[in-house]
Amino acid sequence: MSVFIIAEAGVNHNGSIELAKKLVDAAKAAGADCVKFQTYISENIVSKNALKAEYQKTNLFFDETQHDMLKKLELPYKDFLELKNYCKIKQIEFMSTAFDLDSIDFLQSIGMNRWKIPSGDITNLPYLIKIAEIGKPVIISTGMSTMNDIENAVKVLKDNGTKNLIVLHCTTEYPTPFEDVNLIAMLTIKDVFEVEVGYSDHTKGIEVPIAAVALGAKVIEKHFTLDRNMEGPDHKASLEPNELKSMIEAIRNIELSLGDGKKLPAESEKKNMSVARKSIIAKKSIKKGEFFNEQNLTVKRPGDGISPMKWFEVIGKIAPRDFDEDELIEL
Repeated sequence: MSVFIIAEAGVNHNGSIELAKKLVDAAKAAGADCVKFQTYISENIVSKNALKAEYQKTNLFFDETQHDMLKKLELPYKDFLELKNYCKIKQIEFMSTAFDLDSIDFLQSIGMNRWKIPSGDITNLPYLIKIAEIGKPVIISTGMSTMNDIENAVKVLKDNGTKNLIVLHCTTEYPTPFEDVNLIAMLTIKDVFEVEVGYSDHTKGIEVPIAAVALGAKVIEKHFTLDRNMEGPDHKASLEPNELKSMIEAIRNIELSLGDGKKLPAESEKKNMSVARKSIIAKKSIKKGEFFNEQNLTVKRPGDGISPMKWFEVIGKIAPRDFDEDELIEL
């Protein structure tokens, strides 16, 4: 199975359906498998006095509540139906994270193929049950989580109908410092819970998701934007379209490079074996009937004669004919 690459548009449309469509276009052009948005009713997910996260304060240069910020970035449900249809035309999978129970109902009603659970809802029991009962494939992020949190969420999902589950390692900080990535934890999750794993990335640049694929990630999720200088909470920690394209190309190359794990000569290198390897060669002229010994034999290229691994099988044998210096030995 190819690595499933989610281009996370999130709320980088800034509340504009036109910008959202341009994000779909950019994700498709970059080679992503899926473009993902965020669906919510602000009043359902945050109280009116809730403070913004530190990264949101840093990336926005004015004072407002988290509710006010989210309200400006909220798209109406009808826009998501339009986006889903637009994705179908553009031949890229549509996905959106539901952040409240009403939004789960809406996204289910428009027939979303798979579900993405955000890190913030990994401890939201009613939410987990509702998504599990849909019975569609689920991808869940694990930012801020302990192994116990992950264990509980995986059990709830599997007990309530989720059969196809992928767990994403994640660090919920924007951008994530490299020293906080702890990418090897992805393998711990895979081993302990016996699930397919992936990585949801919030670091700057593209190195870490590429490394995650080399370690066995089956899903990569990465935020992207049309322009990092746009106003909004997530733009600064997002890739621009050319960077997203570079990341996806690198991931596809790594995928090809991983191979099947069987150590055999590759087709492309077989032609070089005789050039790079060595054979048993006459060190000097040898007359028919002489014994082969360490004084009249040596090892040199090319490698299409007797292998030097048979050195001690050749030593002591009688030369069947005359050999010139540098001639391949034959028995």
